[in-house]
Amino acid sequence: MSDVITLAHGSGGKAMEELIRTVFVSTFDNSELTNMEDQARFDLAELQQQGHRLAFTTDSYVVDPLFFPGGDIGKLAVTGTVNDLAMGGAKPLYLSCAFIIEEGLAIDTLKKVVRSMQDTAREAGVSIVTGDTKVVHKGSCDKLFINTAGVGVIAEGVNIRAQGAQVGDAIIINGCLGDHGAAIVDARGDLALQNSIESDCQPLNDLVQTMLAVCPDIHCLRDATRGGLATVLNEFAQASDCCMQVDETKLPIRSEVRGMCEILGLDPLYLANEG
Repeated sequence: MSDVITLAHGSGGKAMEELIRTVFVSTFDNSELTNMEDQARFDLAELQQQGHRLAFTTDSYVVDPLFFPGGDIGKLAVTGTVNDLAMGGAKPLYLSCAFIIEEGLAIDTLKKVVRSMQDTAREAGVSIVTGDTKVVHKGSCDKLFINTAGVGVIAEGVNIRAQGAQVGDAIIINGCLGDHGAAIVDARGDLALQNSIESDCQPLNDLVQTMLAVCPDIHCLRDATRGGLATVLNEFAQASDCCMQVDETKLPIRSEVRGMCEILGLDPLYLANEG
């Protein structure tokens, strides 16, 4: 196999089969994927034993640079979809992944991304069971785009939705705001910051399941990704017809993030978070 991705790796021939087997199947390594079918198949009875309803989501991931402090596009692609399922109270089980790869990408770079995806999937307790690969001409995409879709199960009695915000609710945040967005800006090298900022990119499904075990009537959750906390709170307010009052002095924001925002004229409440 060559050292870089060529158009032959997306042509459906021998080069593509070798790429799929040596990079994807060998790394994700589960029985559904090893079967090399065009779809993954599940036992409905087994799914029904684990939950009352199915949850399904999909998202596409583009980031520059591909690797940044605290994560990479592969970790992001698994974490983002796992967390979208978790925010509905679902236990994530299975993911699909589709790669759009620019001709000329180093295969070692692709392998590093795929290994990161598997490490993150293992951490989250999910399996990557089906996928697709496309190779496009150089310049037709920026190195690598990834789409992941996920399936999970929701336990009976769990009813989490944006419309669920109620008068008297408290707004609880599980970590510092803006770390991911600031880490991406820092990783691009446009600023010479004294201290590197790390992304908060991590799966939240275990945290959510622990929360539900303690407080099963949680009724409103969201991961504050693109658009940050401010966008999420606006979505809650519109969906539930509730007003919210926030004391900005009590919001957890690292001094490095706040300082970067002051330099660039950004609002940390609108920076992306991934954990």
